[in-house]
Amino acid sequence: MTDDAPSSHPVSGAGCTGEVLDEGALVLRWHPRGAEPVLFSHPTLPVRSGTPPHAGIPVCWPWFGPGRAQDKAPSHGWVRWARWRLLEQSADADGGTVRMGLTSKDSGSLQWPHAYRLELVARMGRELEVSLSTTNPGREPFVVEEALHAYLAVGDVRRVSVGGLDGVRFHDKVAGVDRVQEGDLVLDGETDRVYRSDAPVTVTDPVLGRRLRIETTGAADRVVWNPGPDKGPGIPDIGDEWPHFVCVEAANVLADVVTVGPGETRTMTYRLSVEDL
Repeated sequence: MTDDAPSSHPVSGAGCTGEVLDEGALVLRWHPRGAEPVLFSHPTLPVRSGTPPHAGIPVCWPWFGPGRAQDKAPSHGWVRWARWRLLEQSADADGGTVRMGLTSKDSGSLQWPHAYRLELVARMGRELEVSLSTTNPGREPFVVEEALHAYLAVGDVRRVSVGGLDGVRFHDKVAGVDRVQEGDLVLDGETDRVYRSDAPVTVTDPVLGRRLRIETTGAADRVVWNPGPDKGPGIPDIGDEWPHFVCVEAANVLADVVTVGPGETRTMTYRLSVEDL
């Protein structure tokens, strides 16, 4: 880590090693013992403060991209730039748990006039579970888009297949059309799709000889993204590493926004496990 790197909270146990950053509550690393790392980050570029990286599991909130009206900035919301507070950290035999918090008193936006409380809990061991909870402490309901934007490390994105989405309707953001998935998804060039499904998804990776399994609760959508060979090299912290990840995200976006009533808490959870082929 460099002098301007965000402060971090490492996790280590018999089942894994991992790391959560204060900045953005970014789950940067999860490395099960005896396996290749599961979360992608550029192998040579450091994570620097003030620059949300294309790595780990960023938090997108309270809008996704530029929002439904395409008029919000920064992209994916400000909380992935904000400095979250460590609420609790504990260790166990397999790894440990890191709990981070952020409120409207800590960080806000002129484009977001509501009070809020966020909590992110990362439980690391032989499996990874990340939960994002949104609480509305105000007197009026508010509407959010949200995503846990997981960058999954793969041997070669052109050779993986994403299963569990057959027959699911999706919005193709590259082509700007709605379609229905036929069979497994094989990524061919730039891919940016929002699938309206909460079913388990698998990423089968013949290069690394493993299958990643993603299960969620509280998430109506699956987002699958890779910039491909035309856009990937132009992203500074991706560059020529674009073939080595695929984003498979838990999300509530587009038509599946979440309304959080006064005093209500809504939670979205992402679970990730690994099995050998």
